[in-house]
Amino acid sequence: MLHKTTIAAVLATTLLAGPVAAIDLDPNLKDYTPTSGVDGNLKSIGSDTLNNLMTLWAEGFKAQYPNVKIEIEGKGSSTAPPALIAGTAQFGPMSRPMRGGEIDNFEQKYGYKPTVIRTAVDALAVFVHKDNPIKCLTLDQVDAIFSKTRKRGLKDDIVTWGDVGLTGEWASMPISLYGRNSASGTYGYFKEAAMAEGDYKDSVKEQPGSSAVVQAVASDKGAIGYSGVGYKTADVRTVPLTTSEGGECFDATADNAYAGDYPITRFLYVYVNKNPGRAMDPLRAEFAKYVLSKQGQEAVIKDGYYPITAEVVKGDFEALGLN
Repeated sequence: MLHKTTIAAVLATTLLAGPVAAIDLDPNLKDYTPTSGVDGNLKSIGSDTLNNLMTLWAEGFKAQYPNVKIEIEGKGSSTAPPALIAGTAQFGPMSRPMRGGEIDNFEQKYGYKPTVIRTAVDALAVFVHKDNPIKCLTLDQVDAIFSKTRKRGLKDDIVTWGDVGLTGEWASMPISLYGRNSASGTYGYFKEAAMAEGDYKDSVKEQPGSSAVVQAVASDKGAIGYSGVGYKTADVRTVPLTTSEGGECFDATADNAYAGDYPITRFLYVYVNKNPGRAMDPLRAEFAKYVLSKQGQEAVIKDGYYPITAEVVKGDFEALGLN
């Protein structure tokens, strides 16, 4: 999880200077300027959460460079590291950081670590049906809803909506659980941040993609599920969360994500194979520049996520050897 102090420091100043309700771009983000000599093929393999966003970036980039071909495959974050290691993909989008073993495997082959690009901010939302009146859940309750091990310490299992205080027709209604499969970075991040690395209940209905989770929740009145906030529709609600019983509840909004108040906030990453002793080839370099440009971050907003700041871009440019 991105703790409040960490995310506030990383996303500091510009976006926090005023209201973020409109999700304004950092005015210091630079326009993308096309250059000459860019053509060839790119392939992206990795996160389903980033699938739509990678598509938007690809469309915008190809509008600048019609001769470039980009193929996107989104089957889960765990598919990104092997693809980068094998060289079958130039970009590896991930909705979680690479694990130590994945980095070690990459370094064992290439002699250096993969380079990470922080492309967007996501509030990993807990969704319920639009008619569900639940006002807030603690992380302990979320854990007891989804996990059979309840590592956050709640004594009793939660199986009905009455167990979290709903009354009337909701009191005896069973909670239907929807989530992602184990190849998903969202699956892993939710397990870490919401369930303290506990084990999922066997009753969680695993879905092949983020959109499928939201669609399932929308069609099941007693449902609850988790997915990136960018997949929100009019048929579901995001549930405000708090870290402690009686604590202030925060919804999955841009303000709360930037401030670090929403407790399941994360960066969305794209990993690349960048030899620290060599400049990136023009095709990959220009695509990275586009993602981190004003136009690239406008696509982030269009897809329902939250844009990064110019300070984050500056750090990633340095890591990529760009200017």
